[in-house]
Amino acid sequence: MTKPATDLIHHPYTPPDTFDAPQPGVFKASTVFFKDVAAMRARDWRTKAGYTYGLHGTPTTFTLEERLATLEGGTECLLVPSGLASIALTDFALLKRGDEVLIPDNAYGPNKALATGELASFGITHRLYDAMNAADLAARISERTRLVWVEAPGSVTMEFPDLRALVAACRARGVLVALDNTWGAGLAFDPFDLAGSGEGVDISVHALTKYPSGGGDVLMGSVVTRDAALHLKLKLTHMRMGYGIGVNDVETVLRSLPSLPLRYAAHDRAARELANWLAEREEVAQVLHPALEGSPGHAHWKALCGPADLAAGLFSIVFDERYGTESVDRFCDSLRLFRLGYSWGGPTSLVVPYDIGLMRDASVARWPHKGTLVRFSIGLEDVDDLRADLAQALARL
Repeated sequence: MTKPATDLIHHPYTPPDTFDAPQPGVFKASTVFFKDVAAMRARDWRTKAGYTYGLHGTPTTFTLEERLATLEGGTECLLVPSGLASIALTDFALLKRGDEVLIPDNAYGPNKALATGELASFGITHRLYDAMNAADLAARISERTRLVWVEAPGSVTMEFPDLRALVAACRARGVLVALDNTWGAGLAFDPFDLAGSGEGVDISVHALTKYPSGGGDVLMGSVVTRDAALHLKLKLTHMRMGYGIGVNDVETVLRSLPSLPLRYAAHDRAARELANWLAEREEVAQVLHPALEGSPGHAHWKALCGPADLAAGLFSIVFDERYGTESVDRFCDSLRLFRLGYSWGGPTSLVVPYDIGLMRDASVARWPHKGTLVRFSIGLEDVDDLRADLAQALARL
């Protein structure tokens, strides 16, 4: 007869497996048990046919991966610790010394910082291209180019590119295309079949930190593909880099996913209403929102996202140039419901001022605006309350 300490660890009871509920179970594990040596030797961590080690997946992480792949129109998905980690995984899996990667000049800043830092130290070069000019991208693709990043829209300046034209330029030269699809969230358009054209990107990365989480309390990213060989290449690097995700965070995203379409549409409606209101204000030189006529790339947004008529809850404004940095900072500090903070996609509306001189790379495309830019992430507050908050802060300019 064994003693209590052993009984507590090796207790024979196993609960029945007929339990079913709206949310999937949460399985936490580093060690995974095998019934015998033969099973241990036969198990392949590269597939979802079984489990080998917690780092390679549990029923909980597999469930989220499968749902995300479906959401984005792909077939394979990998989870990583953040949106930036999804970019890093893609770069490290596909690039080696002597290769080149092309990045849009208005891309998410850390994507460019990774290229100037770690990629450069590994002998991988990068060049920026004008995201709004497919001919500029085509001209910059060289024999060393192995990967092109695209983003829709630009992270801060909100220009919406002609994704189909950018992808076509890459296809003509046999270069892989990776999309940062955080803004689209798998809802605004299908990254693997752009507007029913049959053409799409090779890889879609997604900062699940934003809309899929929805609470401003989770850091996570995903890398989705349709190509099994490409997925395996990414998965091998994923394993060697030791990427793992906390299962409680996976549970949180799984719980939020069913409400994603409802929340995304609510963010979108409120953002469009406020963007249109701000466009009428004399303090504002331009509103940068893909769904608004006159915003850079509006026609591209309409062609790609028109069927879904979705545009997220993010937009920027350019203040009239008579308002300097001090005035714009005072405007931001005067907001009561909008909080100062990075990221977006949560319930709380956010505001961030940006140095307009850093918005576009001068060697690629001149930024056409003067004045100061502010980006808004519209949360889930009542839109009338948000409008009143903006009005009282504008009065303090």
